[in-house]
Amino acid sequence: MFMAVGLMRGAPARRSVATRLARVMGVVFLLLLLADRGGIGTFEAAAGSGSVIGGLGVVICALGVALAMRARIDLGQNWGIPMSRRVNPELVMSGPYRFVRHPIYSGILLAMIGSALATGPLWIVALALGGGYFVYSARREEAYMMERFPDRYPAYRQRTKLLIPFVL
Repeated sequence: MFMAVGLMRGAPARRSVATRLARVMGVVFLLLLLADRGGIGTFEAAAGSGSVIGGLGVVICALGVALAMRARIDLGQNWGIPMSRRVNPELVMSGPYRFVRHPIYSGILLAMIGSALATGPLWIVALALGGGYFVYSARREEAYMMERFPDRYPAYRQRTKLLIPFVL
């Protein structure tokens, strides 16, 4: 969230069911973090325990966070809370956006998969909730992008995937 400071210019997002759902999901994720009593130490234990799956989970989580951060940087001032409408948006198609239309969502989901592998199945709950919300949010954002960029977005949408390169 610290990356958003000073960049939230534009039309405010409408308070909708999706906005309320995002807040509820934030609380659920916070509760999941609190339920993982080991916190970051759990990741350290997974990486240092010799467990191949735990170590793989740490690497996958780090890759997911890196992907989300890179995508956020590439968006620049176009970034906003899910489904927000910018005053003068640009269509970003570079960096990770060359492969998927919603790489921030992809990165967060990848980090959750890594967290589940490293710390336990409790993160599967977060993955299921987050995945459902991100697909819903992405579909809503895409309707706006089709409206905003009717000449360029259809071709971009046709050559890229929603969340997972070459799959979905």
